[in-house]
Formats: sequence, C-alpha cells, structure tokens
Amino acid sequence: MEFDVLLYDLTSTYVEGTAVHNPLMKRGYSRDHRPDCLQLIVALIVNGDGFPLSYEVFNGNRADVSTMEVILRTVERKYGKARRVWIFDRGVVSETNLETIRQRGGQYLVGTPRSKLKEFEAELLKDDWLQVQPEVEIKPVSIPEGEETYILCRTRRRREKENAIRSRFTARIEQALNRLQSSVARGRLKNRDKIHVRLGRIQARYPQVADLYELGVKDREGRVEVDWRMKPGRQQWCEAREGTYLLRTNLPAADPSQLWTQYMQLTEVEAAFRALKSELSLRPLFHRLKRRVKAHVLVAFLGYALWVTLKHQLHRASSELSPAKALALLSTLSSADIVLPTTDGREIRLRRITEPTEEQKQLLHQLHIALPKPLEIDLKCSVDSAIA
Repeated sequence: MEFDVLLYDLTSTYVEGTAVHNPLMKRGYSRDHRPDCLQLIVALIVNGDGFPLSYEVFNGNRADVSTMEVILRTVERKYGKARRVWIFDRGVVSETNLETIRQRGGQYLVGTPRSKLKEFEAELLKDDWLQVQPEVEIKPVSIPEGEETYILCRTRRRREKENAIRSRFTARIEQALNRLQSSVARGRLKNRDKIHVRLGRIQARYPQVADLYELGVKDREGRVEVDWRMKPGRQQWCEAREGTYLLRTNLPAADPSQLWTQYMQLTEVEAAFRALKSELSLRPLFHRLKRRVKAHVLVAFLGYALWVTLKHQLHRASSELSPAKALALLSTLSSADIVLPTTDGREIRLRRITEPTEEQKQLLHQLHIALPKPLEIDLKCSVDSAIA
C-alpha cells in the first residue's frame, strides 16, 4: 500500500442516551440529521485505494477546520515527516490549515467555498472549457502572484440538479411575495412593521434564493405597497455558477484532468463512512463511558480495514459482488463440532460443515478460501463402530 496521497474527511455519530459520564459527547452540527442527540466526531484518513491509515475521535462540537493540525501531527508521529499530498473537502479548508501544510513541506488539493467562485466570474462565462468526461468540464486558472493553481470544474448533472432546485424555490418565493403584495394592495395588511416582518419570514423560509431579490415597502399615493424585483444580473450569475465548483492546489503544474481525477478519490472516504455507519454499526452508539465508545470506534475501524481488503480481493477476482453481498452470500455457511460421550469414557468428535451451493463454491474459489476439513477422527470412527 502507498500512502503518498492521503484523503481526509470527517463524519459524526450520535449516542442514544444522555452520556453523562462521557465528555466526548457534545451537541454540534449533525451529519446524521439528529440534532436532538449528543454526538462525537470521527476523522478518517485513507489512501487512494480506500485503505485506512489512521483515525481520530474529537468532541461532538469540534469545528472541522480545527482538526487539521492534530491530524498532521498524528500522521508525522506514526509515519514520519514524508512529503505527502493531502486531499480534503472545503469544510476543512482555511488559510491557516493550508499554511500549516506548506510549512511542513506538504502539498494539497482541496475544494474551496462557493463564495470564492465570484472571483472567477469572467472565467466562468468563457467557452474555453476542457472536457475530461462526457459530463465533466474543467478549466485551470493560474494566479500570477502566487504558487497556487485553481481549477474550475463543471458537471452537467450537477448543473441540472441545482437549476431545478433554484427554479423550484424561485417559483415558491415569488408566489409568497405575490400573495403578500396582493394582501397589502387589498388593504388587509397596512402596518409597515408587520409587512417587514412578513418579508423577513419569506426570506428566512427560502434562504436558497432570497439573495436574488430586492424587497422593500414604499408609499404610493398615500398607500403602502410591497415592491420586489430580481436583482439585475443575479440570475445570469446563478446560471453561470450552477454545477460549478472550484479546486485549489499547490502541486506543480500538471495535467488538470489528472488533478480532477485525484480529487474525485474523496469518494473513497464517503464510501468508508457509509460502510462504517451501516454494515459496521458505527451509528448509533449505545455506550455510556468514554473508553467503551473509543473501543467501539476502534472495532469499527478494524472492521473497515477487513471490509476494504475484501472489496479489493473481489475486484482482483473479477467478481461483481460488493463486500456486503459477498458476506451475505457466505453467511449461510457454518461449521459445527459434535461431541458424543461414550459409556467407556471416550468421546467421538464429528465435524459437520454446510454443503455450499454452486454460487458459494464459485465465490470461495475466486477468493482462494477453503472450507475447514473434517476432523481426522471423523475418518476413523463412526457411530456404528462406536456401538460395535
């Protein structure tokens, strides 16, 4: 296994109960959509093939950006200060973290907050995109005064999804504004303060598109009116940025398509979290004490190491089965030793093994796994000979 390129991401898991005696359990941003439960943060480091390198456990209210230096020290303590490439999502990105990696001689390929796309508005509107896949386009953008390179990426499916979301919320907020405007025009609502409160509620209800509109209350011919309109150029800008995200790296100038492919390896971490939380039962936790919670996370981490090993063995065997399906297929196989005491004080031991189906035999052959052999005594003794 190679660990020159490391993928880093964080997730959360929650506990069922109050966890009074566990200082790790805090309330924070819940990726499990359970803000009502106390939680802890699990940080995972894997290589490009998905093999886990290390993990750390943090308090449930720990901010993602504050974990990077701890992880860097952990990896250096365990594996030395080798020059590594770190890949992580925008939730961990901060100027302090990137500077820390540079000071340690490391390199990075990271996502950036969407707000930074505004700086590249002119590049977004140009047509000089490089198509790397049927649905993916990229464009490298060099920064003259720095050593970094930015890569604009645009995905057709992601663009269609974001466009559909914006259209849906745009229609809803305009319906709400029209209803308010009609209510004010008919004299049902005359108090300016109450009108402003209603406008604030509408903005709070549709934060995805609220910044696209100019809202106001004005007097016209002695009557109060609600005035709203879409901000000039905002819709064009939204259409330009939909489906687009921005990567940032200090790696030497290279093939931008290769950098995009490397960044897409973050899906390995997402796959790890899915396996940890579902098949490996990292979520939820039912332990009260800190040491038991840490032991549970450790067992899940070791289980994932075996899980990803099985995944690669299946891949090398050209099997189309996932680890979950392979384990489910083999779960019906069992082996049992039957011990029969005799009247003269001896024991007859018989080993009985489930007869595998053809599909199970094929999978066992692909994985080079042999079922246990019967006991030697089973070849020499039988119930008939014992009775005789």
